[in-house]
Amino acid sequence: MIRLLIADDHEIVRNGLKQLIGLTLDIEIAGEATNGAEVLQQVRGGIFDLLLLDMDMPGISGSELIGLVKAFRPALPILVYSMHNEANMASGAFKAGASGYFTKSSDPKKLMEAIRRVSDGSQYIDPAIAEQMALDSAFPQLKLPHTLLSDREFEIFRLLVAGQSVNEIAEQLFISNKTVSTHKTHLMEKMNLHNVADMVRYAMQHRLTE
Repeated sequence: MIRLLIADDHEIVRNGLKQLIGLTLDIEIAGEATNGAEVLQQVRGGIFDLLLLDMDMPGISGSELIGLVKAFRPALPILVYSMHNEANMASGAFKAGASGYFTKSSDPKKLMEAIRRVSDGSQYIDPAIAEQMALDSAFPQLKLPHTLLSDREFEIFRLLVAGQSVNEIAEQLFISNKTVSTHKTHLMEKMNLHNVADMVRYAMQHRLTE
């Protein structure tokens, strides 16, 4: 039996996963977490065979959280379950120590395959992202500016594009206003953008608002 720790701050997502996993005979949900702190607490005290992790949660998240989990439990496989279908996000997750990357827009039935494969010690990557990563590797000059952003910078980019203010983002991510402003400055420099309106146009052009 594969004992699963699911980490996602949206109750509707967790409930959907419970229903899906409830149809299997070899996978069970042994724990849940809704933010980075809860993930670390569960990892320290629980017995799990795999962590199914959302990349965007309150507090510590993304590659930073993956790195901390691997520091506590180096042998615990991590399968990222994310709304982001960008190759740079997947690449960052793998570099931090994840063993798999599955997008929420993919066929849910394939998630069970991904869970089984990663829990067995293999790797899994969403086919569409794998193709994009291969192209990025073969033609690095064709990389789009947003692929140069760190996980946190990209997260803040998306929140700014969604209309949130620096103060709102700081409150949601449990970081300081100054930290958000610093990330905002860095991401605009990397993307050669000058204001939020430029970000919105870029996001719409490259379909990053979906």
